[in-house]
Amino acid sequence: MTDTRHPDLADPDDRAVLDCWHPIGFLDGIGAHRTHTRLLGVDLTARRHRDGAIVVGAAGRSDPLPVAERYGCLWTSLGTPPAAPLSIPDADEPDRRLVCCGSVEVHASGLRVIENFLDIAHFPFVHTGILGAEPQTEVARYHTEIRRDVDEVWATECRFHQPQAAHSSHTGVEAQYVYRVASPFVTLLYKSCPNDPVRPDVIALFVQPTAPDRCRAHPVMFLIDDVSPQADLIQFQQRIFLQDRIILENQRPRLLPLDPRAEIPTRADSLSVAYRRWLKEKQVRYGAVHT
Repeated sequence: MTDTRHPDLADPDDRAVLDCWHPIGFLDGIGAHRTHTRLLGVDLTARRHRDGAIVVGAAGRSDPLPVAERYGCLWTSLGTPPAAPLSIPDADEPDRRLVCCGSVEVHASGLRVIENFLDIAHFPFVHTGILGAEPQTEVARYHTEIRRDVDEVWATECRFHQPQAAHSSHTGVEAQYVYRVASPFVTLLYKSCPNDPVRPDVIALFVQPTAPDRCRAHPVMFLIDDVSPQADLIQFQQRIFLQDRIILENQRPRLLPLDPRAEIPTRADSLSVAYRRWLKEKQVRYGAVHT
């Protein structure tokens, strides 16, 4: 029997993707009129009713999808998700600023976008004068692990010299990083903060896979910064992400290869290697190439 499913739809057995919470936009963009978007090849509509409740509908389904409002975003799922999206305890600290940095369309697999976010080695070459600069290009050894108790990928003890680590930075510093991949399309960065020697800034990248080779990226920051204008913070992050988009849209293949023989990693790529191994273990197919 011929498989007539649309190629943009997720495989029904791709449970690691279907049963996730996915961001589909920022809450301030959801109003009384229907907002149209797409998730995993399925057309969606979102609308806020008079009582304040948001209802998300999917083409071809009579029942509404599950909904969560968290971290400035609207979340939904095409499968059976956990009780709530990922936990970010830092986000609930009263003196942190929530900075939603605008949604960006990217003509690349959402998995490619997440992996690029995890790549320290590209800083001096893509974000020159901001997150890195030649000749300081070496990536120091760091620790990577798959934390089985929470089913997440983490990298700790990361550090890199940066001319301007944040909008509020005025001098170059050796920035300290911790990376966390909470689900295939959701990742966070805990980064040393120029305004607090103890608590890090938190930068999240919530990726909405719209097709296997396309996505919408929703960057969100939880910052300890009560001085910088909101528009300046957004512009700083958008500048960095748009530099990344140029690279991402020129990568081939557009999907992320999970075969370890497909691309040759270096020592600096240990986080990418762990991420791909984790995706393969979870049998993630959407946005990936397995052979």
